Amino acid sequence: MPGPMGGPRGGQTTERAKDFKKTTKKLISSYLAKYKIPIIIVMIFAIGSTIFTIVGPKILGNATTEIFNGLVSKLSGGTGIDFGKVGQIALTLLGLYVISALFSFVQRFLMTNVAQKITYKLRNDVAIKINKLPMKYFDKKTNGEVLSIITNDIDTLSMNLNQSITEIITSVCTIIGILIMMFSISWQMTLISLVILPVAGILVTGIVKKSQKYFIRQQNYLGHVNGQVEEVYGGLNIVKVFNAEGKVIKDFEKANDELYHSGWKSQFLSGLMFPVMNFISNVGYVAVAVAGGYLAINGTITVGNIQSFIQYNKQFTQPINQLAQISNMLQAMMAAAERIFEFLEEPEEEVTAKGDIDASKLNGNVEFKHVKFGYDPERTIINDFNANVHEGQKIAIVGPTGAGKTTMVKLLMRFYDVTEGAILVDGHNVKDFDRGELRKLFGMVLQDTWLFGGTVKENIQYSKEDATDAEIVEAAKAAHVHHFIKTLPKGYNSLINEESTNISAGQKQLLTIARVILADPKILILDEATSSIDTRTEIQIQSAMDNLMKGRTSFIIAHRLSTIKNADLILVMNHGDIVEQGTHEDLLAKNGFYADLYNSQFEEVEE
Repeated sequence: MPGPMGGPRGGQTTERAKDFKKTTKKLISSYLAKYKIPIIIVMIFAIGSTIFTIVGPKILGNATTEIFNGLVSKLSGGTGIDFGKVGQIALTLLGLYVISALFSFVQRFLMTNVAQKITYKLRNDVAIKINKLPMKYFDKKTNGEVLSIITNDIDTLSMNLNQSITEIITSVCTIIGILIMMFSISWQMTLISLVILPVAGILVTGIVKKSQKYFIRQQNYLGHVNGQVEEVYGGLNIVKVFNAEGKVIKDFEKANDELYHSGWKSQFLSGLMFPVMNFISNVGYVAVAVAGGYLAINGTITVGNIQSFIQYNKQFTQPINQLAQISNMLQAMMAAAERIFEFLEEPEEEVTAKGDIDASKLNGNVEFKHVKFGYDPERTIINDFNANVHEGQKIAIVGPTGAGKTTMVKLLMRFYDVTEGAILVDGHNVKDFDRGELRKLFGMVLQDTWLFGGTVKENIQYSKEDATDAEIVEAAKAAHVHHFIKTLPKGYNSLINEESTNISAGQKQLLTIARVILADPKILILDEATSSIDTRTEIQIQSAMDNLMKGRTSFIIAHRLSTIKNADLILVMNHGDIVEQGTHEDLLAKNGFYADLYNSQFEEVEE
């Protein structure tokens, strides 16, 4: 909203696009150009609506003049007020306002339609883009940053686009139209009105510059105070344990004091705009009224024209304020558009598939040949990884945190590509697969469960859309979760989501395992799949997994070495290399790195 009597909004800061011109061109060429005909119609109707509105005060002034002249005539013994003529003027005015309203309705309807279609297209483009981006993009960005683009930025663009185009047209037309009408009534009174504007502009600019720095400081300290509160209440038990309440209160009071002083100064200075603009406006009205009275006495202007001019004078600052607000809206809109376009221009996953490889005909033999990799090209974390895994084998990958265990799985599924060397599946380089076809080979169970808002049945069926009810139940039984599902109010049709309070972490994990069982993959990947659940549930999962892994190549990443004793092969990783490999008994007999890891965990359990 504009400030009182023409003041801009209290000095609040507006985010600006890094390259306003380039972003504007891109928005016009990529999206707005497709709707140029509706936008041209919007412009025509916006101009028409404005013109009909602007003419209104002049016609109303004619009615006032007619009434005034009639009263004077009556006092002089004449015929008095011609109500028929006044009625005609009133009907003409009503007709103009009706037409103006219809024009305004049409242009608003069309512009809303265009804005929503562009929003629809942008959301589709972003949704498609998300599925084409490499995993490294999401590793560098937080979920909040990506969600902000899809929700906040697109909504900001849509809302401001809908308002800004029509308001720019109407504001510019209104300013030009009102100036023309004011000059047509009296050029002397118009010049008096215009002289007031630079005076008001200078005063407002001075106030904004003064208040701006305090608004920025207020926002900074507000973020600091909010972050401090969130941090303290998030770790309130730690604060109490170490008796740090006094220090916390002291730190908060210091930040709160700064927030108070910067907030007080910014609000006080921005609040000055109302009395300043009110005073200037009133001075302007007095000057116009005095000049109008003088001109009326001299017979160069009618009473109705004075009334029309005062109306125009009141309306004149409104479109100027609107343009000031629109400039802020445009800045916010282009900043949002810039982030959306940056997201849409992010490099996509490289397509390196050379031919069609049918994953359903493969068996699950995997070979790592001199694999080297680093998330940062200058820092290699997998140095020279070699392993040969035969179909149906159960392979455990163990090692300390940061050894490269999970990285190997990401390379296997082509979330990342190797820097050097190759990963082969049944002799085919994974780079020769279409990524979607390659991932049909895999089923993955992660430490962090993922369930979406929907029914239990839909969550299990996610891995195989055409699965029958019987297959879903069979998968649930194999995952030892069928009995739990039957205890739910609606069984397999019970609604479930990540925030469900009636489902434990272990039960969620079992549901994700049922999902993988239903997919019937050739290769299984279990990444710390049992680390967040209790011992009893772990036994259930181990039983289900033992059945599931029969005849399938399985990669198990585990910190708890007791869970992988029966693996066919254990690969022991440290600093990106395999330092040992063999069965559990062989590795213990070597009394090397694996034995140290295993014994340290055993000692922890004993303690």
